[in-house]
Amino acid sequence: MDCIFCKIANGEIPSNKVYEDDKILAFHDINPEAKVHVLVIPKEHICCVDKVNKENSHNVSYIFEKIPQIARDAGITNGYRVITNCGEDACQTVKHLHFHILGGEKLPEHIR
Repeated sequence: MDCIFCKIANGEIPSNKVYEDDKILAFHDINPEAKVHVLVIPKEHICCVDKVNKENSHNVSYIFEKIPQIARDAGITNGYRVITNCGEDACQTVKHLHFHILGGEKLPEHIR
């Protein structure tokens, strides 16, 4: 498989880690859209939200259980936004389920 996020999760490509355990990895986005921009990925490859099912949905719930800690560890203290993109029209550029945590500053009300 030629998935960049799988390679990052496997340690084949370096990342600026914020959090890691046996199930997930959180790291700083290389093209941040906010003062703090962290990506959270499951280590199990799931291409997008459309492919979340009964067998793998535990990954998503686990990520959401960890997001508050990850946000704090990244230095976010006054709120954050969590975003995921699914498919071409949503501009999903990496076909591996991931969640963007954006914060560290006042964010605009609308997404462009």
